[in-house]
Order: sequence, then structure tokens, then C-alpha cells
Amino acid sequence: MSQFTDICRINVKGGDGGAGCMSFRREAYVPKGGPDGGDGGRGGNVVIQASAQLSSLIDYRFKHHFRAERGTHGQGARRDGKCGEDLILKVPMGTVVRELDVETQEVLYDIADLTHDGERVIVAPGGTGGRGNTHFVTPTRRAPTFAEKGEPADEHWIELEMKLMADAALVGMPSVGKSSLIARMSAARPKIADYPFTTLVPNLGMVRAGDYSYVVADVPGLIEGAAEGRGLGHQFLRHIERTALILHVVDITGGYEGRDPIEDYRIINDELRAYASELADRPQIVVANKCDASGMTQRVAELKRAALEDGHEFFAVSALTGAGLNTLMLACGERVSRLREDLACDDVDTALLDEEWERRRRERDRAFSVVPEGPGIWRVLGRGVERLCVQTDWENEDAVIYLQHRLTRIGVDDALERAGCVAGDEVRITGYSFAYEGAEEYAYEQELIDGASDLSVEEPGDTDVASIGGAAHDE
Repeated sequence: MSQFTDICRINVKGGDGGAGCMSFRREAYVPKGGPDGGDGGRGGNVVIQASAQLSSLIDYRFKHHFRAERGTHGQGARRDGKCGEDLILKVPMGTVVRELDVETQEVLYDIADLTHDGERVIVAPGGTGGRGNTHFVTPTRRAPTFAEKGEPADEHWIELEMKLMADAALVGMPSVGKSSLIARMSAARPKIADYPFTTLVPNLGMVRAGDYSYVVADVPGLIEGAAEGRGLGHQFLRHIERTALILHVVDITGGYEGRDPIEDYRIINDELRAYASELADRPQIVVANKCDASGMTQRVAELKRAALEDGHEFFAVSALTGAGLNTLMLACGERVSRLREDLACDDVDTALLDEEWERRRRERDRAFSVVPEGPGIWRVLGRGVERLCVQTDWENEDAVIYLQHRLTRIGVDDALERAGCVAGDEVRITGYSFAYEGAEEYAYEQELIDGASDLSVEEPGDTDVASIGGAAHDE
């Protein structure tokens, strides 16, 4: 039996971009052939795609490193390099993708929430291919002797967290009969035994009642303090978040521990509220199980009164004998059907969702900031700015001058000045260090700046970025 895995961390890296080519046309009877260097191919992206065919993250339990194909280098005669193939990693619907801090492995932000079949997001973009020297021709530079290097792709860790996409979830204290109920209601065959925490992983079952069909999830039992991490159920509270309906199962007998059913009912609702306030307001059906036991009439009446006062439907059933189950299944099916109608925005265009995730990623890539690293030392952070540096051929003076103009154009100098940087200070970008010479007036060679003007400055004391004059050296 395959193991259930609902959360994992993986290392992803897009393919490196290929280098642009510095080349000139050389053939008979063409003594002054112009530049003809081709562009490098873009590296492949690592893409996370939701699939309705998967129910667990088991594929990522033992393999944690994934790499996309790199792009090839450009060649002469304007021949561009081949782009790398994308690497598509499939995950179950309902998977949340998060960015992790490189050093602490703490969650930084949510990348995407994939809830529809086929929905995808790029988690590791491939490196941009370097441009050949044909792109750097100007009226004053007829024979550019430099080309861009390919951009190395970033390597980072992400977290995948799966949340079950069920219509209804069975919740309650341990050993109240949730597994017995799902076994009665569907074809699911969970482990059933008379001791706490028999259920260690969520179970899904398809229920058919009359004209209705819906998916029910059985999650491990909750105990008091589950929202703070006590017991086993807290590990699976995430799976209740996406369910439209909660089936709150209460052992009306009190179980072998002799618990108070009313108190159990209150405790579970308090834990749902503590974990996520909206869960307590989620449509709920209270199910009194083991009602076939003798002498339970008074307890059933008291629990029913408490449920109705809270605005919940109430059913008394027996998972052992099947009493009351058909009525419960039909009522649950009717409720799920109404909830589906209310949420009938299921014809969502996944292409629009994909575009939204990509827009957010590009916004993060364009943003940059300036932070102090010590007296007279400043660091410029931002994927777009760093890309300009790593694609520069530092052995070529023309290429370095071109980089300085691009940095000035996108506002690095202005950002540094606003942060308090003065001439003579050290400015660091990725692995390179510059002597800051002050903001320049830049009003020429604007045709060279294509592709760089879409960078933006990040706020929070962070300052925009600007051009940096002076020579550069490796840190």
C-alpha cells in the first residue's frame, strides 16, 4: 500500500540560458560583413501543474531535486540556440505552493494555490538566453565586439502542501466512529479498531445516494488543543479547509472514556475556530453516532438541542446497524448540491489563472531594493538587476560600459542616492562590487536599453535602483 504524503519540500532549478554569439559575417566578396551573432536559447522552466489523477505527493517523498534542461549557445550566421524543455511536475488538485527561505527554510510567501485540473505555475524560470552582438549595433557602434552571456537559473526550495478537495469532511474526537461511517456510506475501506488514532491518514470515499454523488473525507480524530499541535489530527486540519460541508460526528455514548457528548461537540467546534475562524462558520451537520445503544434518548435530545441552537442540522445514526444512514446521506447530498450551486464559478478558465500566477511572478522578479551592508557598503537586490550583471562579459570593456548605462537607465543610481549612498561608497550586486561615482545624466543610446526598463523599486525602506559608475570587481 502506497504511503499518503500531503506535505513535502523540493529543490528546483530552471535550465541555464545559452550564451549569445559574437560573430561577424565573413564570405567572399563581402569585405565588411556586419555582425551576425545569434542569440542563446532560453533555459527550460520548472512548472508545477495540478492533476485530477493524483491524490498524494508520494512522488516527491524520496526525490527532492529537479532540474530543467538548459538552452544551447547561439552561433554565427544569426543561428539562435535551442531553448531547453520545460520540466512539468504534477501534483494533486488543492496543492498550495510556497517559497522557502534559503537559509532558514521558513515560508516566505505563497506562490500559488492550484485548485483546478490543469492549472499550472512556473516555480523556477529558466535563465534568459544571452543576445548576440547583432542586438548592440547603433549609429555610433557599427561593429559591436561583445555579446551577452546566458543567465544562470536560480536554484531554490519550495514547499508543496496538499489540501484534500472533498465535498464533505467527517470530523470529531478519536474513536467516535468516523471510519465506520465512511465505510458504510462509501466503498472506502479504512482501518477500523476500538482504540484512539486508528486512522493515521485521511481517507476519501465516494458516496452515492439517490440522484446525488459526492466525496467525503475522513480525517484523523481531533482532541482538545489540536489547533496548537496536540494529538495527530492537527496534522490534517488543512484537509478540512476546502470542504464545503462539515459532518461533525459525536459518540453519543461517550466512548470507553465516558466523555460528555455535549462537551466533545463544543471542544471540536472550538478547535475548528482556533485553527481557522471561518471553519466554525462552515455549513455543518451534527451526527450523533451509536444511537442504537440503550438509554441514549436523553443524550440524543440534549445534543440535538445544542446543534439546533447553533443553527446546524442534526441526525441520529448507527454506523453499526446502518440506522438513519440513508436519511443522512440524502440530506448531505442535497446540502452539497446546494452549496455547489452557490459556488458555481467552477467554469473558471485555467488559462486566466495561469496568467495571474505568471503576472505575480514577474512582478516579484521586476522588483528591486537597496539595503545597507555596513558603513559605506550597499547591496542592490532583485532578480532583474542581478540578471543584467550575470549576463555581462566582464572581460569586455564595451560590455561593462553598456551595463553601466542600463543600470543608470533603470534607476539604480537614483535609488542609491535616496538610500544615502555617496561617491566612493561600495555597491554590491550579486557577486560583483562597484565603486559608486554618483548618478549620471543619461540621455543617449536609449535604443540599447530594451528589456531593462520594466524593473521597479521595492518599498519598505528599500530604495529604487540606479546606475552605478566606476569599475567593477568580483567580491
